[in-house]
Amino acid sequence: MNLMLNAIEAMTETGGELILKSELTDDRQLLVSVSDTGIGIPVDKVDEIFNAFVTTKRQGTGMGLSISRSIVEAHDGRLWVNRNPGPGATFRFTLPVRWNED
Repeated sequence: MNLMLNAIEAMTETGGELILKSELTDDRQLLVSVSDTGIGIPVDKVDEIFNAFVTTKRQGTGMGLSISRSIVEAHDGRLWVNRNPGPGATFRFTLPVRWNED
């Protein structure tokens, strides 16, 4: 939810498109992506955007992405971001799929 809200906020002034995708990878991971065509992530923030108290928002606390990553990692997943070739950014996370064999 945090990733979607961030994407919507990134498009507040310019409008844009929010794209949510999910897929099952070949190695039995659920891959979810949240893409927007908003203002994007500054180049100098990409490597630190998940650190606590790092924010690109004027009123941000810098905790949302740090907490999101902690939650995903606590479930044996991974969360990362890529700058889009055009406007915006794409956040992706994976989570292992555990099949109930009953």
